[in-house]
Amino acid sequence: MSGTANRIQAEGVIKNIIREIVQECASRGEGVSETLVAFIVKAVVLEPQNDFQVDRVLASDDVKRLIDLCVRRLLDNKSSSLDTIKMQVYFDMNYTTRDEFLTEHRRVLETRLQPILREITDNRASSKDELESLYRKIVSSVLLRSGLGSPTDISVVREATAALQSVFPQTELGNFLSLSKRDKDRQLIELTQIVTGIRLFNKECGKGGEGIDNLPAILNEAIPATLKEIQQQTDDAIDSSEKFIAVLDTMTTLSQKQLSKDATKHKVQESMINSRQLELYLNILSNDVRQSAHEVEELLSQFKARLDQLKTTIQNKTALVI
Repeated sequence: MSGTANRIQAEGVIKNIIREIVQECASRGEGVSETLVAFIVKAVVLEPQNDFQVDRVLASDDVKRLIDLCVRRLLDNKSSSLDTIKMQVYFDMNYTTRDEFLTEHRRVLETRLQPILREITDNRASSKDELESLYRKIVSSVLLRSGLGSPTDISVVREATAALQSVFPQTELGNFLSLSKRDKDRQLIELTQIVTGIRLFNKECGKGGEGIDNLPAILNEAIPATLKEIQQQTDDAIDSSEKFIAVLDTMTTLSQKQLSKDATKHKVQESMINSRQLELYLNILSNDVRQSAHEVEELLSQFKARLDQLKTTIQNKTALVI
């Protein structure tokens, strides 16, 4: 059998083993993910004391022994080592950087917008009713893309419609329909930006902005509260680590006098590692929140400068009469 065939066979065996372990744990009331199980399987196979031959296909008895070892480890709820592994797997599976999060958010938003965008760009409206329906869909797409207000809220729709009519009256639909799909998409994005700008400006002037949350106020409250909570948990993790280190120092002294058990010391070491791992992840989250706070501060400063410039330009009048 070729090397490729052997590898495919081995991968198939491992997948079956993972599925069996997941099912066995579930039958005992413990739900585990395949990702976690795969991590445990790899760890168990590579541990020298388990005596698995990694350079050949596992025999039937080896498979049963591997499954049994993994299930027992996964069901050991008192194991700090298992808790650390779970923490690592969860963090690796769920943590994303700020740029990755924003990229995914935009992707999801565009995916959700596709149905209504297709209805708009593929539209062949000609009658009055059809054109009015198309215009309403454009208003809805503007609200959905901006995320500022619900397209099912009548007052929000009324305000967005008035803003849109000030820059793109319904009489312009004929020109819009004659555009290529790419140009329609481009114009829809431009209209969203303009309408959103009008609504934000009017909200600042206290004469509009229906359905727009006060995001700066929300963030100014949420960010410090989040940092405080993370710091509290970090302090607790550091305190636990320091206590475990103190215990280990004492046990090391006792072991030299043959008064300390290695098994107990190993458990304390696992608990200390668990606390250190938690501290590491909390520091990552804390740094991310602080970076976000800095970004928010800069964006709010830029936003305020733009609003001040607009107020000066149009002498503090609303961008349109609603």
